[in-house]
Amino acid sequence: MEFRQSGVLAALINYNETEAKLSGLSRENVIGRNFFTQVAPCTNNFMVAERYHQNEAIDEIIDYVFTYRMRPTEVRLRMLKDANQATQFLLVERI
Repeated sequence: MEFRQSGVLAALINYNETEAKLSGLSRENVIGRNFFTQVAPCTNNFMVAERYHQNEAIDEIIDYVFTYRMRPTEVRLRMLKDANQATQFLLVERI
């Protein structure tokens, strides 16, 4: 997933078909919405969302459990952020 951070808004700008099928959320319904509050509120916490709100670069991999709109699903998240760019990435691997 690719999103653009502007203040506290993390608007999704790219969401692939694989993620749409796995999550049950269509691309049309998530593009432009705030990822952390409207698409995947289970990530709106200190482990994920808060890391993107900090003013530092991120290249980190964590084990996580998605719980929103699906049964608990274990995943590995790779969080990518350049402190000088507004566009940020969250890669999801099912484990």
